[in-house]
Amino acid sequence: MPPIPETAERRAALSHAITEETGLDTAAIEDFLRAFYGAAREDPLLGPAFAGVADWEAHIATLARFWGSVALMQGGYHGQPMQAHARLGLTPAHFARWLALFEAVARARLNPAGAAHMLERARRIARSLEMGLIPLPLPPRPEARPVPAG
Repeated sequence: MPPIPETAERRAALSHAITEETGLDTAAIEDFLRAFYGAAREDPLLGPAFAGVADWEAHIATLARFWGSVALMQGGYHGQPMQAHARLGLTPAHFARWLALFEAVARARLNPAGAAHMLERARRIARSLEMGLIPLPLPPRPEARPVPAG
């Protein structure tokens, strides 16, 4: 088979191949997202981050576009996740809990191949967001020593 050019056709072919390989499609991802974010909203640590979401259906639609782009190569999301999470006051504990809950719901709602596919991407996304949002502590400065007169 000749290579598919880098176009919408290629993206559609990649998306189809991922669906065949993992069983994931738009409906499966949306079902997973509703279950996962429903649980996240009820979580004592994660829930407060969602308190400001006024229109939950619009938020789920945005999340579905994001995960469709990330997991199925659909390319429908054009937002800025770093900015979307910047004002939430997230800590390493939030990222650890988010990943643990994501994994639990993925394993419960998706087939093993679909769960593995989503988890690999979720771990990458969490690592990227955490690195971008939570500054690393700087190493201690060495004590200043007087410079010998010359």
